[in-house]
Order: sequence, then C-alpha cells, then structure tokens
Amino acid sequence: MKYLNIQEAAEQWGLSPRRVQQLCKSGTIEGAVKKGRSWQIPAQAQPPVRAKEIARPQMRPLPVGISGFIEAVTRYYYVDKTLLIRDFIDALPKVSLFTRPRRFGKTLNMDMLRVFFERNGQDTSIYFRDKAIWACGRYYQSFQGKYPVIYLSFKDVKYASWKNALKDIAAVIRNEYAHHDELLDSTACNAVEKQAFQAIIDDQADEVALSRSLALLSAMLHKHYGIETVIIIDEYDTPIQQGYASGYYDQVVVFVRNLFSGAFKDNSSLAFGFLTGILRVAKESIFSGMNNLKVNTIMDDRYSAYFGFSRDEVARILACYGHKDKLAEVCDWYDGYQFGSTEIFNPWSVINYVDENCYPKAFWQSTGSNEIIGDIIAAAAPEITENLRKLMQGETVTTYVDTGVIYPEVRKNPTSIYSFLLMAGYLRCIRIIPQNDGNFMCQVSIPNKEISFVYAREIISRALPERSESTAAAIRQAIFERNAEALQKHIAAYLMETISVYDTSSEAFYQGLMIGLCAILNNRYTVRSNRESGFGRFDIQLCPLDKSLPGLIFELKASKKASESLDRLAADALRQISEKRYETDMLADGLQEIFKIGMAFRGKDMAVRTE
Repeated sequence: MKYLNIQEAAEQWGLSPRRVQQLCKSGTIEGAVKKGRSWQIPAQAQPPVRAKEIARPQMRPLPVGISGFIEAVTRYYYVDKTLLIRDFIDALPKVSLFTRPRRFGKTLNMDMLRVFFERNGQDTSIYFRDKAIWACGRYYQSFQGKYPVIYLSFKDVKYASWKNALKDIAAVIRNEYAHHDELLDSTACNAVEKQAFQAIIDDQADEVALSRSLALLSAMLHKHYGIETVIIIDEYDTPIQQGYASGYYDQVVVFVRNLFSGAFKDNSSLAFGFLTGILRVAKESIFSGMNNLKVNTIMDDRYSAYFGFSRDEVARILACYGHKDKLAEVCDWYDGYQFGSTEIFNPWSVINYVDENCYPKAFWQSTGSNEIIGDIIAAAAPEITENLRKLMQGETVTTYVDTGVIYPEVRKNPTSIYSFLLMAGYLRCIRIIPQNDGNFMCQVSIPNKEISFVYAREIISRALPERSESTAAAIRQAIFERNAEALQKHIAAYLMETISVYDTSSEAFYQGLMIGLCAILNNRYTVRSNRESGFGRFDIQLCPLDKSLPGLIFELKASKKASESLDRLAADALRQISEKRYETDMLADGLQEIFKIGMAFRGKDMAVRTE
C-alpha cells in the first residue's frame, strides 16, 4: 500500500500540515498510523473534516486587527460593548480617561463612541438599533447623532526626534481639520478663525498654533452647529512614551499639556471628552489644573467589563465557531486579568486563537514594545531581579502601585516597574489594599500562560547582555536535541558571560536563570516550576503543546563546597527525578517520551547528567 507523509497529504487535500497532524491524532483519518515520530497516511484516505467544513453554516469572520466600529458590526463577529455608552451617559463626566493595556479594545470603543455621538448628516442609528444600548430607551437614544466630533489617534506617533514627532502630530490634526472643511464656508465663523483654520490645512501652522488647534476647531464647530463638541483622543500617551525613550520628553509634555489645556480645560465649546492610553500620566505632568478629569484605570469597577472579553463572551465565541471544548485551554492561556472586580480575557489573543483553529500561542507578544520597561529591568537592583524571578516561578509579590506615575520617576524609583507591568498588562492584581493617597498595595502575579511567554521574551530577555543571546539560542537547541554534552558546554559559557559569582548564592538563583532560558522556547512548551508531582516537587518542567515532542524535567542542585563533586551532585539530581517520580503528571497527560536532566552548580561551574 502506498502511504503519504503529513506534508504530502496537506498539499493534496489543501489543508495545513498542522491540521492534517491533528486529524491523524484524533483518529479521524482512517488507516493513518504513526511510525516513530512521523505519520503514514494511506494514499486513498479521505479527510473527513473537509466535508464538515463545506457543510458548516457560513459565519462572519473574526475581527482580527479590525478597529473601525462600522466595519466591525457590518462585516465581522462583534462582541457588543455598547452599554459603555449607557454607563457614560448615566455619569456624564466632562472628560474621561480610560487606561488599559494594548490590544484590549480601546480604539474600537473610541470609534464606537465617535459613530454614536457624531452628527454627520447620515443616519448612523442603523449601527446601534440591534445593539444593547438601543434597548435602554429613548433617553439614551436622544444622544445619538447629536454632536460634532473631533477624533484624533496618536497611536502611530513613534519617532526618534521631536521634529518628526511634531510633524506627524501636525498631519493627524490636519487630517481632522480637512474632515471638517465645511467650516471654511460657515457664516457663523469669522475671517480670523478661517485664516487660522486654513493655515493648519496648508501645513503652515507653527508649534504654538498647533497647540491651540483643538480649542480653535471645537469653537468653530460649536458656532457652526450651535451645540458643543465631543473630543476623542485615542492612545494619547504614545508620543509621550516615545519622547521619554528618545530624549524629547520635556518638549512633548509641554506641547501635549498646552494642546489638552485648550481642548479640555475651561473650554466652553466642549460637550465632553474621551482619552485612552496605557498609562495614566500624572495630573501634574499633563493634566495640570484639569479638575474635570475622571480617570478610569484597571483598578476601577466602572467600565471594567467593556475593555476585553468576559468569560461568557468567550464561551459564546467558542460555541459559535464550534470549539466549546476549548474553554479550559483559553482560560489557561488568555484569562487571568482583573479589571476592577471583573474577570477579563485578552480579546486580541482570544480572537487570534479561534481564528487559527485553536492552536495556543503568545499572540500578544508581537503587538507592541516596552523599551522603557526593558531598560529598567536591565539596570534593576538585585531585589527587583529576584522578585521578577519569583514571578516567573508562579509566586506572588506584594508591592505599592502608583496609578499616576510619570515617566521620569521610573529611573528615580525603580520599584515603579511593578506599576508599569501591571498597567501594561504583564501582571494581574489578585489582592488590593487601598492606600490613603488613592493608590494601592497589591499582591501581583503573572496572569496566564501567554504572559509567561511574553514575560520571558519581552521582559526577561531584555536583561540579558547582547553577547549572551547566541549562547542562549544554543542552549535551547541542545535541549531540543537532548544533547547533554552540548547542554553542559553552552550553559557553562552562558554562566561565564552573564553572571557574577556574587549572584550565585542559592539554588533559587540558578532555577530562576534556567526558567528564563526555558520560557523562550518558541512557544512550544509550557513552563512549570515548583509543582507537586509523584512524591515531591520538581524544580522545572517543560510540557510540550505538541504531544509528539518530548517532555523535559530539570532538577537542580547548588553547592558552595569546593571539595564536592558537581558530577556526583548532578547524578544525585537525576536520580531524584526518578525516585520521586516527577514524571507522573506528564505521563497522565499522555506523554510517551520524557527527557530527564540533572544539573549541579557552583559559582560559574556546572555539570549535567541526563536520561
């Protein structure tokens, strides 16, 4: 009988190799057998899944990367967040600031607010009539399509110089002015206003004029339409963070302070305003004197359910696309955030997970950068470094969280790294102790499996010297190949390159070091540490997402005695894995192949034994 391999069957059937492998594992391809680490598929076999896919009812595509509200609700699967509008109208703060991690739906929600409130000569109520907000009644409906709206997004203002950053900000403002070019013919606006308006359109405005641009535009819109203006600014802090990283922080702060002062402070032409960002930059720095600002951070209950997905929303998505059985896996990977008292899933990752046929990986890691956090960690004090290692090992850390920290304070007060990590989505707060200054003492932890990967790649790896990166890659390769000799050689080289003998005081240090290395194994493994299995607690365990890969168990020993043999100590560590049966839970998960590794360390010396 003629057989096909995975790649040949995938090409013949028009499926991905991964999908064919999944079908083989599930037993849905008749006659498929596994020989060693490869599958053999009868050439005449048919893929049963093909007929199922053809017969499946047509569903809307998932909104991967979609941030426009109208496009989202007319063409894609949309998770209804319109009750945010109801909650806002109930409170009606003059200016609202929403701080959330990246990719948690801020831009889509701001565009929703724009479409709801904007007066543009079209009936945009059609986009809300089947949504939750419309069922709330006529009072809430009366706000729809009522106001002129100014909408700016600073999400792409990322430049190495203030000159180029200001040039791009000017372009963003100019485009919004062009959107309201009816004002040039308005009989309600005077010649001086129109001249200033035209200067911005023609890119002739200087920095001072640009800083007054929102005040001017809102005043002209107020005059023309006879009603105050709604101002929405999305990702307001992107140029501020970039300015801090690139050395023009003072310049960008002065400009943004003046821009926001004209827009939001004592502006009689303002109906209400919205801003979003990752961080709340302190009032003294940006929002000086703005007593009308209502800040809504991840620590607050109000609006907590509207950024990210709830458990019920995730369950409905999975059911809609035929993956009800994947809820537990989604919880492990993308749940764990706590906004106010609401349990939240990462929406970007959930959508990508379902869109990619429920194959779990760290989708969030490539959606942005945290250069400032990386810089802080690279220069972190030993206490902070040790706490970061504890977090990687699944422990918690109790820390003060300042929700209004400003960028220059970061290097002056390195402990603010926890505030950045929490607000940016790298930590979750599992216990809150409010303080008299309005901030919090929080018990924090890493929220889920995805962030364990992201944490290692974007955070822990930044602390490694550049020269050690190739050595770290070689270590990972040796682990994959189960090459004990190469593993010992490269780890010894890594120790020489990266650590001081003064760091090597305990087994916990080496365990943290190895977890950092193991956690960046290209999303192929879940890293566990200090967990019970068999008759004890293993040090490190790597559980493969693909069961065709081997599982790995590491047991570490550390010695300060010069007379003690590291070879014998590594052998003791290896023997402990078998005696304590640390592989028990991996075997229960169906793994057939497990690579056991005993390691012994003393200073910058080490030994490895494997089985």
